[in-house]
Amino acid sequence: MKLSTEEIKKIFIESGALLEGHFKLTSGRHSDRYIQCARVLMEPKYTSALCSHLAEAFKDDGIEVVIGPATGGIIMSYEMASHLGVPSLFTERVDGKMTLRRNFTIEPGQKVLVVEDVVTTGGSVKEVIDIVKEHGGIVVGVALLVDRSNGKVDLGTRVEACLSMDVKSYEAEECPLCKAGLPIIKPGSRAT
Repeated sequence: MKLSTEEIKKIFIESGALLEGHFKLTSGRHSDRYIQCARVLMEPKYTSALCSHLAEAFKDDGIEVVIGPATGGIIMSYEMASHLGVPSLFTERVDGKMTLRRNFTIEPGQKVLVVEDVVTTGGSVKEVIDIVKEHGGIVVGVALLVDRSNGKVDLGTRVEACLSMDVKSYEAEECPLCKAGLPIIKPGSRAT
């Protein structure tokens, strides 16, 4: 199912995943927008619609397995695999290193789609791509719910994102939102 940009934005807004205000990001920087993909992923109807949209872009590429990094990529990997009719895998961090565990395997020559909920720098996705290549798999592309780099991150392969946006951020001492006296919110998944 192909969705329009307006339909995609509506899903992110209705689910509470796309927020506007004054936010302190995990990096310590400040921003006027925040994206919490977990809010989309908690709703099966939204997750299914967005993954169906992305699966449409890869339906003719012979994907044989879908893989994503824990935790954000697990639900997405499962749903994308469901739409493509293939197995779903995920990677995990062990002692700070991304690994393939649980007797998951990627066969040499297998066509693999890498998925992630949100990309800012692409670090986790690049680690997953490296794992696929180490096992002899062929990375066909990357599917994202949100590309916060607005296409600036080079993942070395085709990338399809439901939502691509340039989310501006500021050092705390240079933040115009702080200077305007707006209260700050610290959302996110990492405790401080």
